[in-house]
Amino acid sequence: MATSRPSITEYQMLEQIGSGSYATVFRAMHKASKEIYAVKCVEKGTLSKSAVDNIVTEISLLKKLKHRHIVEMKDFLWDDRCIYIVMEFCNGGSLSGYIRQRQKLSELTCKIFLRQLASALRYMRENDVSHFDLKPQNLLLMKSNGSAPMLKVADFGFAQHLKLGQENTLIKGSPLYMAPEILLKHCYGPSADLWSIGVILYECLFGRAPYSSKTLQELLDKIRRERRIELPKAPKISPECEDLLCRLLQRSPDDRITFEEFFKHAFLDLKHAPSEQNLEKGIALINEAIELDKKQDYDAAYGKYCKGLQYFVPIIHAETDPEKKNILRQRVHTYLNRAEEIKHSFQQEDPVKPSTSKPLNRTPSRVSQIQRALQPTDLYQQLINLASSSPDLKSALEIGRQAELYALENKLDVALESYKTVLGALMPLLAEEPRGSKRRELLHQQIVRWMEEAEHIKSVRSAQILEEMENGPAAHYNCCLQ
Repeated sequence: MATSRPSITEYQMLEQIGSGSYATVFRAMHKASKEIYAVKCVEKGTLSKSAVDNIVTEISLLKKLKHRHIVEMKDFLWDDRCIYIVMEFCNGGSLSGYIRQRQKLSELTCKIFLRQLASALRYMRENDVSHFDLKPQNLLLMKSNGSAPMLKVADFGFAQHLKLGQENTLIKGSPLYMAPEILLKHCYGPSADLWSIGVILYECLFGRAPYSSKTLQELLDKIRRERRIELPKAPKISPECEDLLCRLLQRSPDDRITFEEFFKHAFLDLKHAPSEQNLEKGIALINEAIELDKKQDYDAAYGKYCKGLQYFVPIIHAETDPEKKNILRQRVHTYLNRAEEIKHSFQQEDPVKPSTSKPLNRTPSRVSQIQRALQPTDLYQQLINLASSSPDLKSALEIGRQAELYALENKLDVALESYKTVLGALMPLLAEEPRGSKRRELLHQQIVRWMEEAEHIKSVRSAQILEEMENGPAAHYNCCLQ
């Protein structure tokens, strides 16, 4: 770019906020509306043929792609000197700067950002678009009135239309975030973006990229060694997060997680991602819980409260309107307290009097509910009897029973880890059971039941963590674990 600042009639060019190989980005104000935008200025005289192709591709894609987690192009203009791409201005800087300020991010923060990035990526795949330059510098953040920043994908200069199964051979992207197949000049396809996402997640969690290098040659040497990427021991991450990270960072595209598997992964939990439809689902579940609560069907009510919370918590994280966020937060606080009152009542001789529904009177049905909670289920007893010939199955079932008791004692984190352990042990055992056998059928039922219990705990813990984050480490609610 030339040293003199470019000018456009409709905009007042303010300070420079970024620069790349063939463009400079300015913050700019629209003179009539006073709105702030980001203007990408590309000097035509310095463009190579490949750079021209990149600009044309970027403009055509940005005109088409409209998604809340993709930076929106508002307009594009040109004069004798420059091409100008006018985009929405992201006032929170880049994810790269966000990581630098904090050195590393909590797993929960990583999950929120990754869910937003995955939402954009799913939309891009629906339109057969591959980015090929995903990196923290190209993930911009939008701040709004103290809310958590929203992530938006930017810079589609290297992007192109590429269907699953199609391949390319051109070198595209930033080396540190490039998939090995691109760096080593092999054919590559859309799954190269999944490797880049793995590198981004690794950097968010641990503060550096897995192949951090001082030179390109050092980076290439590390890639060629074909060593498996080892995850740091600290900070400790959840099994779901570790599983996703390891499957993203597979050197061979054939071994790497697929897009379908990525979008369905438990760590992302896109099933409960923020949307109007999911808000309606959450409201419907809570309404069902309230009706069951009134009928004193507390077991069923607890399950519905937990399922409803799974939809509400991500929506609160994503909400940018302070008033709406506060209303949602108050609702979650009410529902969480009620779910905990029901759960805690199983542990106490005198039931907790709820603030939002009828007291949990010690009626005969109530007594039977407590007794059922403390005693192993008929399903469990049948399985234990059938497990006498399989020590591994018996041992796993006992871990699952212990998880149930931990949950009753309100040791939710320990209970959740125990459920994860038992489910990880039971799934392979289920696959080995003969089809049509009674033990296989009962084992399948038990796995489904414990998976539901684990999901309930995850939803309650997510709501608890949300309250702890909103109120700071000094605040203590009756929902906090002791």
